[in-house]
Amino acid sequence: MIIGVGIDVVDVARFGETLKRTPRLIERLFTPSERELPLNSRAARFAAKEALAKAMGAPAGLSWQDCEIHRGQDGRPHIEARGTVAAALAGLGVVHVHLSLSHDAGIASAVAVIEGGP
Repeated sequence: MIIGVGIDVVDVARFGETLKRTPRLIERLFTPSERELPLNSRAARFAAKEALAKAMGAPAGLSWQDCEIHRGQDGRPHIEARGTVAAALAGLGVVHVHLSLSHDAGIASAVAVIEGGP
């Protein structure tokens, strides 16, 4: 059963300028391994985290350090949820998160679909 769907779009250049103006934002938004990625990939991961929050109904108190987006061995993006994000997902009865990321022509985007059990 689908619990929620979220989408987010990020202008990569604008996002890069925001990160330059506010360097501590990088530490707040990204895990150490995500910080090492190119700007396009970080923008797509930020879009994924925002899409996930929207799919969950934007609950208060989420820490993006508790959510890591990485590429699985199958090449698809996967979420590793811990702490506040894992608790919010569990509270909604989420059993699976489907993610799709893209970045092209200066735009990064993501779609998140959260699925519950029967």
